[in-house]
Amino acid sequence: MFETVITPGFYETDALGHINNTVLPMWFEKARLPLFKLFTPDLDPKKWAIIVVKMEVEFTAQMNYIDAVTIKTGVKHVGNSSFVVGQSCWQNDRETARGSTTLVHFNYNTQRSMPLDPTTRTALEQHPFH
Repeated sequence: MFETVITPGFYETDALGHINNTVLPMWFEKARLPLFKLFTPDLDPKKWAIIVVKMEVEFTAQMNYIDAVTIKTGVKHVGNSSFVVGQSCWQNDRETARGSTTLVHFNYNTQRSMPLDPTTRTALEQHPFH
């Protein structure tokens, strides 16, 4: 599992002073970076080979802008051409959100999914989400 620490910005808060609900998908995407590197080590968008097909976020507690946030990221399931990433957000030792994102190994030239190669499959499986 990967951990990413984010320092919330004041601009990420809403009128109530909480982290805005639109921010979590962006933080979750940022925390998936180590998984993106399994497919595209140099992160060159011209070589990109994955696409998001589904994303869910569940909010479990309020978050403030002052304290650091830790995003825990791992793989929940690996299929033939897709995989599901599990993520949880923690602030002050309390889970504040959790989510999952389904990604597909994708060929942008043919606009079709591609099977995961054995090396990438093994690499994904080495980072389970708990």
